[in-house]
Amino acid sequence: MMYYAATFLVFLFVSPAFAEEIGSVSTAFKLLGPSDKIVIEAFDDPQVNGVACHLSRAKKGGVTGAVGFATDTSDASIACRQIGPITIKEELKDGDPVFNKRTSILFKTMQVVRFFDKKRNVLVYLVFSDKLVDGSPKNSISTVPIFNNWAK
Repeated sequence: MMYYAATFLVFLFVSPAFAEEIGSVSTAFKLLGPSDKIVIEAFDDPQVNGVACHLSRAKKGGVTGAVGFATDTSDASIACRQIGPITIKEELKDGDPVFNKRTSILFKTMQVVRFFDKKRNVLVYLVFSDKLVDGSPKNSISTVPIFNNWAK
């Protein structure tokens, strides 16, 4: 339990990367407040130059969503790609946080973590959602092969 509390506090106050909203589509009309939607965001890996990720996630609307009290579902998808020569800034550790976003006012966070498959020379990005007590098994991955002969 202490581990979960510490993890929550770290992700509450530290965001490894900032996302830029690319766009969104409405999924359910709400009479009061904004509609439910799917939001598409982009962010760059803070430790690996040359890699960008695009994330789609559900966002609750309505009055509770407008004031920040709604809890978003754990549905998310990720696609990461090499967008230039890859430069790794420091040694990578499996499970390093790359991005996180609070998806409820308390206790729930959507996270993206990175793994390095040394045998295949591939970066693996995993998106999932966790709660202080229990998380969701819903997840998605994206892989980025590291090519040394990137065309300029």
